[in-house]
Amino acid sequence: MAHTQADQQADRQAGEQPGERAARATRDAGRDRRRRSPAARVAARLRRTRRVVWLSLLVSVSAIAAQWVLLTPPLYFDPYYVWLAAGSWPDIPLTRWPFNEVPHQVTRLGLVLPARLVQEVLGPGQAGYFVVAALGGCAFFTGTYLVVRSLFGDVAGIASAAVLLVHPFFTMTNPFGHEITWSTGVVLPDMPGAGLFALGMAGLVVAGRRTGRAQTRLLLAAGVCLGASFLVREFLAFLFLAIPVYLALLRIPWRRNFTVGAPMLAILAANLIHNQIVWGTPLAGLVSAATHGGESRDHVTRELALRSFPRAMHDWHALGAVFTVALVLTIVGWAVTRDRRLALVLVWFCTLAVPLTLFSGVLDPTDIKLRAWLQRYWFAVLPALLAGGFGSLILMSRMLPSGLLSRLRLRSRAVRRVVVPVVAVALGGAYAVAAVSAVPDLPRDKAWHELRGYLTEHREITLICADRRLAQTLTFYTRDTWGEPVWRGEIRDFPHYLPKVPANAREGPMLYTRWRGMESQIASGWRPADHGWTLRWRSSDGTLEIWNPPPATRLRGPG
Repeated sequence: MAHTQADQQADRQAGEQPGERAARATRDAGRDRRRRSPAARVAARLRRTRRVVWLSLLVSVSAIAAQWVLLTPPLYFDPYYVWLAAGSWPDIPLTRWPFNEVPHQVTRLGLVLPARLVQEVLGPGQAGYFVVAALGGCAFFTGTYLVVRSLFGDVAGIASAAVLLVHPFFTMTNPFGHEITWSTGVVLPDMPGAGLFALGMAGLVVAGRRTGRAQTRLLLAAGVCLGASFLVREFLAFLFLAIPVYLALLRIPWRRNFTVGAPMLAILAANLIHNQIVWGTPLAGLVSAATHGGESRDHVTRELALRSFPRAMHDWHALGAVFTVALVLTIVGWAVTRDRRLALVLVWFCTLAVPLTLFSGVLDPTDIKLRAWLQRYWFAVLPALLAGGFGSLILMSRMLPSGLLSRLRLRSRAVRRVVVPVVAVALGGAYAVAAVSAVPDLPRDKAWHELRGYLTEHREITLICADRRLAQTLTFYTRDTWGEPVWRGEIRDFPHYLPKVPANAREGPMLYTRWRGMESQIASGWRPADHGWTLRWRSSDGTLEIWNPPPATRLRGPG
């Protein structure tokens, strides 16, 4: 009887050895992959992508979304000088104004050079500023997720990132509303520096579970992140002192300290060479940081400096207690469980807390090097505190006796799978509601956007006077989003702390705001309406106003 082609193929397959059948199956699978459409291949690759990648992307997208919701306008003083230095690099004369006022800010290459790169690509406008701030936010929130995940899993990692995203320390950032600190959406070194350090610590933790070349690659990557964090925030170098302890707690061989240190030393060498070329001294950044400080305008005593951490957490907002509670939980959790991961977290915290406290006035109240009573100085240990808090809860919950679980009717795995998530969601929801409702207003940059439109339509205005804070932010809104000028008049600024508005501020319209947050009013509370000025324009939310000077007083003393 004649055989069909399919029968002949089946006969050949029946006579194959197992190894031959496996090889043929592999070849067939390869041909099938080549025959699949590009869309199918992309879909297959996406299915194989690890969950940690997707969750990291989720946290990064959430960070950018949060920044967009807040949309704090580009701010004045330190962020403005950093942005100005980035546009001027490598011509940043540290002895000339304004760079001589903040040499410690403009010598931070980890912030200045990325800002310069973004300006080259997107221009010097608001869009570029937003991107640089967003990169810092992504590094911080994603670094928090990754380091907490590496210690205690995805749930703890996502919960930690979520706690930070909606916390008032990272939402009340707009001085034209009611701010308590500058963080999300602001080009400052605190968040990117803390984020890079957290990424480095995540690399160390994961390296502790690897061997051979995989461990080497992770340790090198961790060293790059740790070294880069120093280029952004110098005092994070205090945390480097405990690297041998971190490795010991993670049971990584002592000789691996050299593997971590090699990229850090390479980054330091590159920094020193750059400083020598640009500023004529390799220690320009370190000298600027070391000489920064002096007697604080705030009242400082040794006793107050000693309480810098609780002051930073509690004096600004009640929800700062979240981090104090996390620290207490970490200490209790370590005392009960003696878990090495909690010991790592405590070493991380103490290694930064001790020098921050000492240099905030304990050593010398008249020479303040680090203002540790400000929250943003503690951003680098917040991921550690949240890791310790959530980790302690996880570890201690596993120590509950089975009899107690039975009495609580939680012995059934199915019941636990329902009750535990419900309790977690309820607590998280309550915290989120409290954190979001704590923000009294959300002005975003609405008023400034309207001002840009007004100036575009009224180019007959050739001069605007403003206090220096408003004037520096205004420079972003006399240009479009990409940095192209839309108004080419003169901006004349004056220091807000002057006892009277200067005479030359009466030569043109004045941009004015009634500061609602921590900023002081101009000229000890001076108001244009009280001195005969007339309103020319006001934003729809009442945040910004333009006033015309009174003609009768233009040739007399200050308004």
